[in-house]
Amino acid sequence: MIEKQQKIKNEEKAILVGLVQKDQTQEQVNEYLDELAFLAETAGAITVRRFTQKMPHPDSKTFVGKGKLAEIKEYVVNKGVELIIFDDELTGSQIANIQKELAITTLDRSDLILDIFARRARTAQAKVQVELAQYQYILPRLKGMWSHLERQGGGIGSRGPGETEIETDRRIVKDKIALLRRRLSEIDKQAFTQRKDRGEFIRVSLVGYTNVGKSTLMNLLSKSEVFAENKLFATLDTTTRKVVFENTPFLLSDTVGFIRKLPHHLVESFKSTLDEVREADILLHVVDISHAQYEEQIGIVNKTLQELKAFDKPILTIFNKMDLYETNNFDEWLDDSIKEDIRRELKEKWSNITEGNCVFISALERRNIDALRDAILTKVREIYNIRYPYKAIHF
Repeated sequence: MIEKQQKIKNEEKAILVGLVQKDQTQEQVNEYLDELAFLAETAGAITVRRFTQKMPHPDSKTFVGKGKLAEIKEYVVNKGVELIIFDDELTGSQIANIQKELAITTLDRSDLILDIFARRARTAQAKVQVELAQYQYILPRLKGMWSHLERQGGGIGSRGPGETEIETDRRIVKDKIALLRRRLSEIDKQAFTQRKDRGEFIRVSLVGYTNVGKSTLMNLLSKSEVFAENKLFATLDTTTRKVVFENTPFLLSDTVGFIRKLPHHLVESFKSTLDEVREADILLHVVDISHAQYEEQIGIVNKTLQELKAFDKPILTIFNKMDLYETNNFDEWLDDSIKEDIRRELKEKWSNITEGNCVFISALERRNIDALRDAILTKVREIYNIRYPYKAIHF
């Protein structure tokens, strides 16, 4: 029988594995493993070693080559490692083969993210969404993960207990998925009714890569206490607050962060939560300007918004963490005039790209927050005057 359980124990030693494939560089893969290490830390594991291998494509049986797997096994045995995490999705048979060889818990990136989501889920809706995504992840992997229990060969007498067990499990998983979908559909209807009851307020939604400071900004703009911490996926459930700037009310929502290679079945399960993004009138795209790969993160968020059919909405790009950007990029010996030139060039670059729809801030230091409020207020008032001209609102 299928038993779902939290896979990672706190302080568990983990090793990370990534492939440098033909369209990637070693530097890129190192950066991806940095993020995987942060994901592992968020789940409670401690990364003790990383392994990479250059291959045109993953090995169909063990993802990495035999020599690399032997190298990993030697390290696992000598260091007492309990967990191995791969930066790409594994098939059921790959997971089974690797676990058989290494005798430790084997996860891929999607399974790790699902584990984090399971820990972070608080509301009934989030818990059902995560559970649905977990079962959708398990279903296509059942056969491969059970293959080592099946009898070899074909014909009469070849149907062993392993195969009978997997068929039972597959039916259980499919029934569970159907049940969770029905339950989620009921919750979605309730959420839709709640959104309809919000009246004629303009809706503004915070979006962005995970851990860019959306929740901190939500607290600052709405003067509320939304949970925020320096870990990935601190926010799963959508939080909505009524905000009033200069007698102009609107609804501000904080949503789950996006990430590279976000599992498709997870996006599918969180469709109702992401409806907040689809139904928003204005999107505030928060960017961590201090992150070395912030431009790649912008691309990932934009692509996700396109998939959600929300990319055509008015978007204000908020470059957050300018304090960290300056710490990382400004040496002590730089003249103030040179620092100002660097800031100006950065702002001109993104002002051109976003057609003036951007602002640079530090939510932590409350830097340039007045300019951000003014930019949001301008966009909200524009929509009010277009949508409700009969109210003769004059700001």
